[in-house]
Amino acid sequence: MTEASSAHSSRRPHWRRDIVELAALFTAVAVADAVANTVVHGPRGPVLLCSAAVALLATAGFHVWWSRRHENAPPPTDTGATAPSSAGRAPGADGQETALWRMRTTVQDEPGSLAALCTALGAHRVDILSLQTHPLSDGTVDEFLLRAPGALAPAELTRTVAGAGGTHSWLERADAHDLVDAPTRMLGLATRTALDSAELPLALRQLLGRCTIHSVPARSLRGQPLAEQVPTEGVLEEHLMKFRDPSGGSLTIERPQLPFTPTEFARVRALVDLDARLGQRVPPRRDVLTLPEGNEITVRRADTSDLAAAREMHDRCSSKTLGLRYHGPVGDADRYLGHLLSPRFGRTLAVETASGRLVALGHLLWDGDETEVALLVEDAWQQRGIGAELLRRLVTMAAEAGCESVYAVTQASNTGMVAAMRGLRLPLDYQIEEGTLVITARPSGRPAAREPQESIRLHDGSARR
Repeated sequence: MTEASSAHSSRRPHWRRDIVELAALFTAVAVADAVANTVVHGPRGPVLLCSAAVALLATAGFHVWWSRRHENAPPPTDTGATAPSSAGRAPGADGQETALWRMRTTVQDEPGSLAALCTALGAHRVDILSLQTHPLSDGTVDEFLLRAPGALAPAELTRTVAGAGGTHSWLERADAHDLVDAPTRMLGLATRTALDSAELPLALRQLLGRCTIHSVPARSLRGQPLAEQVPTEGVLEEHLMKFRDPSGGSLTIERPQLPFTPTEFARVRALVDLDARLGQRVPPRRDVLTLPEGNEITVRRADTSDLAAAREMHDRCSSKTLGLRYHGPVGDADRYLGHLLSPRFGRTLAVETASGRLVALGHLLWDGDETEVALLVEDAWQQRGIGAELLRRLVTMAAEAGCESVYAVTQASNTGMVAAMRGLRLPLDYQIEEGTLVITARPSGRPAAREPQESIRLHDGSARR
């Protein structure tokens, strides 16, 4: 039965029920008349009247008690009701594939401009999942997260926005990570930045999307000034932002494909200020590993507080080892350490022996849009799997940070580095120019597990791969 016919039948006059009610009324009147005659003319009329009153009160009291007891009782097991369906709100519920888009467009700062844009998008069955507004002096930049039908072409979506008054529109595919609202995302990025100094460039890239971040130290390796003097409040240009680095250098962010807004500038400045106030910080995690020959080593994060120990390790390394690592005069090796150990330019892993001696360093360096990995293992500790373990951990960190590729620069004769990169079991690209070898790995997740005989065991004896 359809809903319409069911509603019609519920309004149909029930004449049979009316006849029954009239019959019950006449019967009640006749009974009342008989009782009245009995009470008035009978010898025990007052007694019967009092008894009837008591019975009536008892019946009414029992009815009230029964109603209160059962008014909150659960319904029967099968009520015939069905739960409300959410199929209409689920993406692709109508059988069509959907796509997520991030869109920015500039509209006039006047009543009705946003409503016209939303109406035009709704006409194409485009669902607005979130909206952020970036006020400007001559308008408003609206940033949308859209779920559109898969068949809707990007060009058609852009034309729709332009027809509704949007100008300088920008469109980019989004993913599930963009479903997080802006305040929650900012709190998450602030937490990451507060826990680890090396997270600031990654947090800024996640906040701003595709951009290039350059950290320039205050002075070069030979002591010459490098970074320009940036005002305390920072600098905002159309496609460029600059901030003062707490270490005395500068932080430059570029995004040619999309202008920065004052709102984005304020968010970035808040993260940079938070990083400056907290100072240098590194997570205190330490992993104790057991090498195949039985020696224990500790792998931990390193920073500039390890500068003296790193220089002592340099003194114990041979000229050949330092040359393979730094590709230049051995005497300049110590000058690189301050840059390499700074969390502003990347992440560094240090390997210590049971006595606390530093014997290896692994660097993951943010190089604009790319990421470089570099290793240095003291001569006496080479060929024990330390370099492969450091490399695996660094590439895993790069993958977790969202880096699309990781490259290593070495010499073609450095067979140890080549073997370590091949041991990652990731897609590799090789480029050789004048004896310099650049190996690029493209992590699509965590590196594949190694063979059991190559594994390094954890302190408790379990295999770590």
